[in-house]
Amino acid sequence: MASENKLLFARPPAHDAGQKFEGSENIEVTPDFEGFHQHNDMFSRGFWDPRFRNKVTMRFFKSFVKPTERVRDEPGFSQQDFALRNGPWAVTEMLAEMHKDRDRRDGFTDDFTPHLPPKVDPADIGSPSTAARHVKKVAKLYGADLVGITKYDPRWTYRSKFSARKVVSKPVEVPPEITNVIVLGKSMDYGLVRMSPTATGSTSAAAGYAEDAITLLALAQYIRSLGYIAIANQNDTNLAIPYALQAGLGEYGRNGLVITRDYGPRVRFGRILTNMPMAHDTPVSFGVEKTCEICRRCANNCPPQAIDHGPPSTYTFNQSNAKGIRKWTTDGEKCFKFWVMKGSDCANCIRSCPYNKDHGKLWSKVMMWMLRTPLRKLALVMDDKTRLHDQIKPSSWWRSENGKYAVLERAKDHALDPKLKGQQDKLKAVRDAQKAKEADAG
Repeated sequence: MASENKLLFARPPAHDAGQKFEGSENIEVTPDFEGFHQHNDMFSRGFWDPRFRNKVTMRFFKSFVKPTERVRDEPGFSQQDFALRNGPWAVTEMLAEMHKDRDRRDGFTDDFTPHLPPKVDPADIGSPSTAARHVKKVAKLYGADLVGITKYDPRWTYRSKFSARKVVSKPVEVPPEITNVIVLGKSMDYGLVRMSPTATGSTSAAAGYAEDAITLLALAQYIRSLGYIAIANQNDTNLAIPYALQAGLGEYGRNGLVITRDYGPRVRFGRILTNMPMAHDTPVSFGVEKTCEICRRCANNCPPQAIDHGPPSTYTFNQSNAKGIRKWTTDGEKCFKFWVMKGSDCANCIRSCPYNKDHGKLWSKVMMWMLRTPLRKLALVMDDKTRLHDQIKPSSWWRSENGKYAVLERAKDHALDPKLKGQQDKLKAVRDAQKAKEADAG
C-alpha cells in the first residue's frame, strides 16, 4: 500500500488567497489558504491511511453492495433496511464502475464520462440572462430542486484526485475555457432523514445521489448538444459547498453544510463546469449564520462530537480539513469512525437542525420567518418543544401511511452544553500540544 509521501500531486492552479468569501460574515479565505487534495478526504483515507484502512472499514464499504454485511438485530439495521438503502446506490455504483478499465470512478473521484458528445458549433442561446433562465428551467425539468449559477473559481478545484484502485493521486484537468459553474441541489426525503443514524435513514442520501447523477448527466448532455463544454461533477473534481454558497443556494451552517431556504441542510449538490455564457446568481442571507451562533443542536446531537461548539476559526482538526479558511469546522476523522462503527451513514447534524422541516407546513413557515428576525432565540426555544428533531423509529416509518411516527430516541435541544464544549476544548488542547511536539521534533 502506498503511503502519503508516495502519492503524486498535481500542480496547483493559480488562486487568490486572503480574499473575503463573498456573501458570508463567518467565512474568510486567509493568506494561509491551501487547495485541497482529494486523497485527504475521509473516504479516500479509508483506502490508504493505516489509521483507517482496516477490516472494519472494508466491511463498511462492502455493506453498500452486500446487503447482509452489517445486518443485525437493531432498529433500522435489518436486511430489509439495508436493501432499501442499497437500492439507489446501485445506480451510482453502476456509473462509477463503467470505466474502471481506465482507472476511473465516475461521480466519486472522476467527472462523469460524456456519452457520445455531439460535435456541433455553439448555438445562439441569446443573452446570458436568457441562457441562465433556460438552463434552470431544463435542470428542474430533469429533476433538480434547486439551481444556481456562479463563476468558475479555481480555489475550489482539487489539487489532485485520488485512485483507490492504484492508491495514488492523479492530476485534475479542467479546460481553460471553463468560465461558469451550474450548481444543482437535490433534496433528501424528510421522513427518512428523521431516522438517522440507521441504514433506513441513510436511504435519503442514497436516493439523493442517484437522482442527482441522472439530472447531472441529462443537463450536461443538453448543454453539449448546444455546442458548449459541460463537465458533470458529483463527489469529484472540486468542493461543492463553496460553489453552492456562491451560487446563492443557501448559507453556511455550524454543521459544515449548506442550509437552504426550502429544504434546510438536507440537500445533495452536483456541479456542471461549462463555458456557456450565463448570468450569475448572488449569495443569499436569511439569518442562518446568526442562528448558528446561538444554536448547538447539531453539535449537541453529534454522536462522536465531531462538530465544533465554538465560534468560526481557522482551526483544523486534522488533514481532512481545508487549511486557511476561517469558518465552522468539523472533525472528519471522528465522523468517519462513527459511520464505520455504526455500519451506515449518520445524518444527525441534518435531522436535528432547526431548518430541517417540512416547509409546506404553516408551523414551519412561521418558524422560518422567526429565525430571520431577532425573535430567533424564542423560535429555537419553541422549536425544541415540537420534538421534530427526535429520532423516529424505522419500524414506524415502514408501517405509517400518513407520517405519524413513534420516537426511538429523544434528541438534545439547542442550548450550549458547557460540559460538551469543555470536553472538546480539552481534546483540542491535547491535539495541539501533540502537533507542537511533532513540529519541534521535526
